[in-house]
Amino acid sequence: MAQQPIRFDDGDAYERGMGAWSRIAGEVFLDWLAPDPGLRWIDVGCGSGAFTELIVRRCAPADVQGIDPSAAQLAYARTRPAANVAEFHQGDAMALPFDDDRFDAAVMALVIFFVPDPAKGVAEMARVVRPGGTIAAYAWDVLNGGFPFEPIQAELRALGITPSLPPSPNASRTDVLHALWTGAGLEAIETREIVVRRTFADFEDFWNQSTLTGSTPATLAAMTPEQVEQLKAHVRARVEVDGSGQVIHQARANAIKGRMPM
Repeated sequence: MAQQPIRFDDGDAYERGMGAWSRIAGEVFLDWLAPDPGLRWIDVGCGSGAFTELIVRRCAPADVQGIDPSAAQLAYARTRPAANVAEFHQGDAMALPFDDDRFDAAVMALVIFFVPDPAKGVAEMARVVRPGGTIAAYAWDVLNGGFPFEPIQAELRALGITPSLPPSPNASRTDVLHALWTGAGLEAIETREIVVRRTFADFEDFWNQSTLTGSTPATLAAMTPEQVEQLKAHVRARVEVDGSGQVIHQARANAIKGRMPM
């Protein structure tokens, strides 16, 4: 079976499938950044606005600008309470539509591996952040089993179906992230691992929420009903289920932060 494209053209589906994961990891990420209030933020690859909402709710920002290529994702983001503070724009991470030194902080939440040229994306964040400002990102460790939907992807691989990867999967590795931040001239670079867990009501809840977005819907649509049921059975055997039937699942991301030189 040919690889299916990774698509994010349904903001509601993305919110239900990945938004909760994004918020859980984003809370840990913001705790680690410990930003001052009153900063000017840019959220690069803001998608449905899940992380933008955290910035608005937790960081008392003076200004927040979200950038994403997907009109559907942006339409969903604009329905959030964060839209009372944040502005959302359609645009390219490798060509940000802002002047130099415009922001105090630039972040990429679960985005950098989707940027075709990650070095150019980091350079653009560096361009629009003032001296002394912060540039940070976190990304699922997709090459080492950290992706939230890894149980499904592992069983697809076992069936001979290769799940689609983002354009720059290596950019999720800590060593690659560190090299990108160093190459952009950033200082005081730190990295860390973020491990998060979610509890689902039962296996069907886990399955339904984990097959809403990315390449998975198209992959399942190309399979026969018998193949889908076989896949579900194998995934069910792989995930952790507690005594009450709840599925407890863990995901892992790599995070990085650095400071623009003065």
